[in-house]
Amino acid sequence: MTGQAPATESEIPGQTTGDVPGKPTSASRTTLSHIMTHSDTNLLGTVHGGVIMKLVDDAAGAVAGRHSGGPAVTASMDEMAFLEPVRVGDLVHVKAQVNWTGRTSMEVGVRVLAERWNESTPPTQVGSAYLVFTAVDADGKPRTVPPVLPETERDKRRYQEAQIRRTHRLARRRAIMELREKRVAEGHQD
Repeated sequence: MTGQAPATESEIPGQTTGDVPGKPTSASRTTLSHIMTHSDTNLLGTVHGGVIMKLVDDAAGAVAGRHSGGPAVTASMDEMAFLEPVRVGDLVHVKAQVNWTGRTSMEVGVRVLAERWNESTPPTQVGSAYLVFTAVDADGKPRTVPPVLPETERDKRRYQEAQIRRTHRLARRRAIMELREKRVAEGHQD
């Protein structure tokens, strides 16, 4: 970070969480590739969004498991964006990495790219998503995850953006719970 002020603790994670050493972003980054077939299509003849979402969840789950060193379950999927339709014969690449870690949870960022299976043109980004995973033990209870150690400026930016998304998720959840409590206090039955 030559020529820049040092990062604050909230901007870049520490090296350890308790006794758990940190892991670099590249340690769990992965790409899942799949050729789309007729069985993947919707009524419009393009690939069904649910098929893409499953690939996204599969890739993100692999990354979360690799990073945490064991099982991790999907807690939420945020901001699934479909940018372009995917067609039969497209080779889809789902690229995932851990963007941020908390004590037991991780945000995984996913980019979805597609290219024609029989052409040598560069892939096009067709989607993106952010998923939150919780690491669990054999009894399904949350367990501590290693802090992620961003390696590049892009990784650091993703880490900081993930913190913003987390703040918004928590504020949204809090506002919804407050509204529900208020409605119950007013005698509304939902």
